[in-house]
Amino acid sequence: MGSALFSVANRLRSALRFRHWSSSYCTKRAPPRPSLQSTIWPLGHPSISLVPEIERWIDKGNSARPVELQNVVRELRKRRRFKQALEVSEWMKNKSKITFMPSDHAVQLDLIGEVHGSASAETYFNSLDEKNKTEKTYGALLNCYVRERQIEKSLSHMKKMKEMGLAFSPLPYNDIMCLYTNTGQHEKVPSVLAEMKNNGVYPDNFSYRICINSYGTRSDIYGMEKVLEEMEHQPQIVVDWNTYAVVASIYIKAELVEKAVSALKKAEEKLDKRHGPGYNHLISLYGHLENKSEMRRLWDLQKENCKKYINRDYTTMLGGLVKLGELEEAEALLKEWESSGNALDFRVPNVLLTGYRHKGLLEKAEALLDDFVKKGKTPPSSSWGIVATGYAEKGEIEKAHELMKNALCVYVPNTGWGPNAAIVKSILNHLSEQGDLKEVETFIGLLRIAVPMYREMYHTLIRARMRAGREVDDLLKSMKDDGIEENKETKEILSLKS
Repeated sequence: MGSALFSVANRLRSALRFRHWSSSYCTKRAPPRPSLQSTIWPLGHPSISLVPEIERWIDKGNSARPVELQNVVRELRKRRRFKQALEVSEWMKNKSKITFMPSDHAVQLDLIGEVHGSASAETYFNSLDEKNKTEKTYGALLNCYVRERQIEKSLSHMKKMKEMGLAFSPLPYNDIMCLYTNTGQHEKVPSVLAEMKNNGVYPDNFSYRICINSYGTRSDIYGMEKVLEEMEHQPQIVVDWNTYAVVASIYIKAELVEKAVSALKKAEEKLDKRHGPGYNHLISLYGHLENKSEMRRLWDLQKENCKKYINRDYTTMLGGLVKLGELEEAEALLKEWESSGNALDFRVPNVLLTGYRHKGLLEKAEALLDDFVKKGKTPPSSSWGIVATGYAEKGEIEKAHELMKNALCVYVPNTGWGPNAAIVKSILNHLSEQGDLKEVETFIGLLRIAVPMYREMYHTLIRARMRAGREVDDLLKSMKDDGIEENKETKEILSLKS
């Protein structure tokens, strides 16, 4: 059994060396001239410092124009690489010849809040000259307070902005509505919208959408419809597809199918025909309605208009088909994805694996994973874990044990997956009763890479050692060193020692 496990482990680990690369397309055109951005983007990991690369770029005689640096910061923020964005912004302020305007200070202030918290953002704000304390920097500080859900500070700051005449755009009002939304005070959102209008500030699409959502969260369909009707009659507003999609989602939750379909049709009318994420979202909503014909129609329309599906599109469509129980269609779609040239992302096949699990088709799930391994594509822990969970749910603990070992063999920290505690407990109970020592040591050796040693793991090892006639003093010492004291169960196990 142990050698078989190591065979599986070696097979999986060796497969890790062969990563699936997305297709590249060769052309004979000359490569584009390198730019600062094209030099920086390959340095993808958020922990990498970008400043040395910028300074090397300049040392080579290249220029770093203000607009280019601002674009770098903007793109880093969009990619949520806030630490790097702040680093570049600080370099612009301290090392370059760029004179910061209030808008630049606002960006830096917001980044400081993201990376170091609102107290540091507050310190930066207080250090600014009065000429730089405009609606932009005041608004950025408000956003920092709202992000941290600091209700009193947010409301006090907003009050000051109004007193100074700086709350003349929808942004600060939208921030306060977001504050109430994120703190579960949905009933307070409409009054902020009313105050905005009373103060002569025209709401924007986002203002109305937050308010519509607040009514939907409280299942107040009448209130939601009144706000939508008002929004539709505002001359400065063009209701976008996203708003109608939010309305459709609210109708779906309220099981108002006809109204949901009507809202989805309006959303589609407003959708830019080449906007892939929009199609994806509408398909997901039709999936909730279990309307396969509309899902298929939009799927084909997206292909016609956008030319290509990305992995997220396949995940959404697979999810809808699996929900409908259309596993054969889902299997065909997965084969299409495999041949699409898209980057290998196991979140796509995991949708079908979950469908197999819910239907009890675990042999098919295993066969799918084995097929990937044969092709040199290593399934991650999450994929093996889905099938292991399925076997445990059926009471087939031996198989669950086998699949969980595979999951642990390829475990990578900080990827969003961890071994299911209930499944692990079932496996440990099984091993405690009948596992041989080598089998137990192998499993716990793998498990401890993913989770710290805890009492049940030690107890399983102690039982296995005792069955094999081995000493357990070193285990008891390790257990104590880990801060786990012997309890009643430990003593009962030790009392069985012959």
